[in-house]
Amino acid sequence: MIPIVTPEEMGAIDRAAPEPVEVLVDRAGREVARTALDMLGGTYGRVVNVLAGGGNNGADGRVAANYLQRRGVKVRVFDAKERPSVVPRADLFIDAAFGTGFKGEWTAPEVGDAMVLAVDIPSGVLALTGEAGPGVLPADRTVTFQALKPGLLFGAGRNLAGEVEVVDIGLDVSSADQHLVERTDAASWWPARASDAHKWKGAVRIIAGSPGMLGAGRLCAAAAARAGAGLVALSSPGMDPNARSEIIQRRIASFDFTDEVMSDIDRFGALVIGPGLGREEFTIPSVRQTVAEVPVPVVVDGDGLFASAWSGDGAGPLLSARELPTVLTPHDGEFAVLSGASPGADRVAAARGLASDFDCTVLLKGPTTVVAAPMGEILVVDHGDERLATAGSGDVLAGMIGMALAAGAPPERAAAAAAWIHAEAARLGPEVGLLAGDLVERLPQAVAGLW
Repeated sequence: MIPIVTPEEMGAIDRAAPEPVEVLVDRAGREVARTALDMLGGTYGRVVNVLAGGGNNGADGRVAANYLQRRGVKVRVFDAKERPSVVPRADLFIDAAFGTGFKGEWTAPEVGDAMVLAVDIPSGVLALTGEAGPGVLPADRTVTFQALKPGLLFGAGRNLAGEVEVVDIGLDVSSADQHLVERTDAASWWPARASDAHKWKGAVRIIAGSPGMLGAGRLCAAAAARAGAGLVALSSPGMDPNARSEIIQRRIASFDFTDEVMSDIDRFGALVIGPGLGREEFTIPSVRQTVAEVPVPVVVDGDGLFASAWSGDGAGPLLSARELPTVLTPHDGEFAVLSGASPGADRVAAARGLASDFDCTVLLKGPTTVVAAPMGEILVVDHGDERLATAGSGDVLAGMIGMALAAGAPPERAAAAAAWIHAEAARLGPEVGLLAGDLVERLPQAVAGLW
């Protein structure tokens, strides 16, 4: 995992460092110069412009300029306080105007066709949220120090930062409670079936689908099976799910189905409830009762989230009363239904607050996915892309999380690993026209590719 720290946390880490600021600036400047030389591909005849501000970020840029000059690169340094609108032609532009403490508006100079290297974060991007005005210069690469900043992963900053490299300058970030999930993390967290496993070990029960939305249940069930579950049972209240033949299909009533679900739930490792379930008033009470009473870990997705929030007291009393792991998987609209407000720009704070209030693990979907544990730990997944913004993609993810929970994975790791593998399955698919069913069929390859 790669640590992520907020600007406030980074300031405290800087102040706690045993080394003088000058030493840290020198280390940072050398790393910027190293990356600049890599981007230039050589030194002969190369020209670099550096825009340096008045703080440590600007100092890093000036140190980098000195190192580059020693290597024979022609370097021009411009003062960010003068806010130049245009700089002369160069091979590389180093953006060291403002760092993680930036507030306000910024318009970068025109740099022509020069490559752009940002120091710590592109100037003008808010380091906490990734928000940015129209004047921010997109970077080809960003060198950031010791830990990622949220603004490099969220909002406009996610795309403005280009390729991000985290470099070690000797700061202690062991106190970080936010981390970016990598392939090795997903591999270590994803449960593998034991050599002596049988089909009921880690079985998944799914309540999903409704008239016009039966595909949601089918996708969820198929994803749980393809992700590694030995047995998956699917029910669509009042309907025949018509799922693939490997899925056990059980009829249950369209209302008052809790007793039917509870009759053998002890044979299953987890329940997934809600994908495509519909919002009929006669279904909602059974959804709520099932979530409240079921004695296994639960993934509440889609219309299950709506049902959870249906009463006048909201979802809090229902969900916080559960004693076994519960994973909620809202997109922004469902988050607003649960909490009464949209997540806003600070998505980490939003997910963390909901997880704490409901004593649940929250997976907040988005271009960058946030997984928040009830005690405050944050896991971030930025492996996905726009191909996942397709109907049924969330149903697939819910089934995957259910499989990992049923196999015994801790809820926050089950959710984060599933999100990473879900994104990897999309990367294995076509650039255009990826369907949720394509994700399901690529899950075995995505899982196998972890190791």
